Amino acid sequence: MDLSWQFFSSSLVTAFLLTLTLAQQQPPYLYHYCSETDGNFTRNSTYETNLNRLLSSFSRRTAHENGFYNFSSGQGSNIANAIALCRGDVSSSDCFNCVNNANTELRDRCPNQIEASIWYDYCMFRYTNHSILGRAETDPAFFIWYGDKVTDVDAFNQALSSLLESLRNKASSGTSLGKFATGSTRVSPFRTIYALAQCTPDLTQNGCSSCLSRVIVYIPQCCGRKQGVRVGMLSCNIRFDIERFYNLTAADTTTTGNNSNSSETTIIISISATAFALFLISGCIFIILRLRNPKLKPREHEATEAVDEIITEESLQYDFNIITAATDHFSDANKLGQGGFGAVYKGTLAGGKLIAVKRLSSDSTQGDLEFKNEVQLMSNLQHRNLVRLQGFSLEGKERLLIYEFVPNGSLDKFLFDPVKKAYLDWERRYKIIEGVARGLLYLHQDSRLRIIHRDLKAGNILLDAEMTPKIADFGTARLCAIDQTHGATSRIMGT
Repeated sequence: MDLSWQFFSSSLVTAFLLTLTLAQQQPPYLYHYCSETDGNFTRNSTYETNLNRLLSSFSRRTAHENGFYNFSSGQGSNIANAIALCRGDVSSSDCFNCVNNANTELRDRCPNQIEASIWYDYCMFRYTNHSILGRAETDPAFFIWYGDKVTDVDAFNQALSSLLESLRNKASSGTSLGKFATGSTRVSPFRTIYALAQCTPDLTQNGCSSCLSRVIVYIPQCCGRKQGVRVGMLSCNIRFDIERFYNLTAADTTTTGNNSNSSETTIIISISATAFALFLISGCIFIILRLRNPKLKPREHEATEAVDEIITEESLQYDFNIITAATDHFSDANKLGQGGFGAVYKGTLAGGKLIAVKRLSSDSTQGDLEFKNEVQLMSNLQHRNLVRLQGFSLEGKERLLIYEFVPNGSLDKFLFDPVKKAYLDWERRYKIIEGVARGLLYLHQDSRLRIIHRDLKAGNILLDAEMTPKIADFGTARLCAIDQTHGATSRIMGT
């Protein structure tokens, strides 16, 4: 099949799947904390009554204009206090939906704790029996890092330090209506850092500044040299990445760096215009690839030579016992899903790093050839929109593939779930379509090896914490010559 036509058809299929029903739903879950410091409450206690009354009051409230909620119920030692803070760039309706989902899920995750907190991409929610307002609290803290390690460390850190200091000052100078700032800075003509800083608006200027300073100091300790980092504390949070993740607002965006007078514009378009644009983009890519890749005779020997050039990455091999311990002996509690080739488990390595482990079943149709194929191909691919292979393990008949952990699972879980599909608004759908297209373009044209996936479907597109798509499952992928546009196969594949 013509590679350019295959790319075009794959893009159209993905676009079609993503243009299903729209609504609103909670953003991705990030972290929760059930405090043991204050202990547990007993069932039907006065505190539980006050807490239930407090939580139910959230669902009856209307969306708050500045994204900050503060409620109390009861008095004395049985008082229940709660606050919620939404990211300063999200709409009031998204904020309200996030807070309501957070308060429901937090009770499920921490059913008896007196104090608990939960973070989503759009909001943070917490409750406790002690006073909250006006106190800069930095414990507990969580961190998430994204992407690869930076190579230009000194230039990156210098630009990042200047940007975060600017945002710290700007956010802490905010009023009781909001302490939130976003901005960007150029590291080089081809690299920009985007960042966000926010405090709960009940803090004083000094309190907010102090809290954000703690986060800034914490970043190199947890996540040094990472391209993207998110650190959340109870009273403040900071995030940065090399791709813009926040919505541009008229009031709170600053740009620094080599091109300080550059600007960004947000364009609001109708649903029909968006759908047209998606197909127009796919069509343009199709035409470009057709012009760049005229039909030539297959040259299978070049593909074979390319395979021979791949050096086996022995450094990627993990000890089987380490992975067994990381998955708690492949316990059902850590099982993420079951596929045709075997089960996938969540694992935690000794340093706290999360991984996803595909354990190939002994009767799997993915045999030794496909296993070797996936290891060889994936170890040589590096792209934001491809799932990262961390390693593999072999022990007797056991064959394990170890990947980066992608928290939001596969795209089909959102497309075909009656609740989750509502979260895929047009902006997120466009981001997913664009990401899948970039990943395919890399495989088909920009990588050192030309690779055809051959099994692209919603179930093989994973979504990270920011809903960035990552193409996965390369067991049936095929290597092609650089100028090859056609090929024959003895196996019928999906795409």
